[in-house]
Amino acid sequence: MVTYNEIRKDKDVKAYIAAGNDVLEAIGYTEHGLAHCTLVAETAAKTLADLGYDERTCELAKIAGFMHDIGNMINRNNHAMSGAILTLEILKNRGMPADEAAAVATAIGHHDEPTAAAVSPIAAALILADKSDVRSTRVRDKKTIALDIHDRVNYAVHKSTLAIDAEKKVITLTLKINTDISPVMDYFEIFLQRMKLCREAAGFFGCGFCFVMNETRLL
Repeated sequence: MVTYNEIRKDKDVKAYIAAGNDVLEAIGYTEHGLAHCTLVAETAAKTLADLGYDERTCELAKIAGFMHDIGNMINRNNHAMSGAILTLEILKNRGMPADEAAAVATAIGHHDEPTAAAVSPIAAALILADKSDVRSTRVRDKKTIALDIHDRVNYAVHKSTLAIDAEKKVITLTLKINTDISPVMDYFEIFLQRMKLCREAAGFFGCGFCFVMNETRLL
């Protein structure tokens, strides 16, 4: 059985994540390295665990979260598709059964705009985990904050929390943002599509989606 700990330590996987992160740094994107991938992995697994899914499904979500951005080393465009193909090959070569490898690859292939879709529990959890990772430490260079809206919005976020209330069937993304750095409208200008995807992903689980910023519910 291929485990998350094995994949997390896999030299090839780590090299691909690092290469993809370098590509995105070169074209001016925020951090997409081990910190992002690890956080997405943990959040995706916890989401499914909180919703009552079995341990193996949660672990597959963790693997999907860790590997979801390896396609960036090929090109940012269509990185979900290329990442899914790479992931399928890697997991098969390491002995993962075809059905499990397919479940992970399917989630990765459906995680990014504009082709994202909550087609499975793992895919829905991956969307929620990936789109909720907004934080100041993803900004690589503070000099770009005034010029780049993505960096400005990320830098303004002090805390981001994704909470699952399985009993009330509600998934809530809560942000604390410094509006002196970035106004609320900046967030919606660039992340409205992501919030729509989170709502669709929550709906896959039969849950509502709430978005709270600075103690004010916006969705």
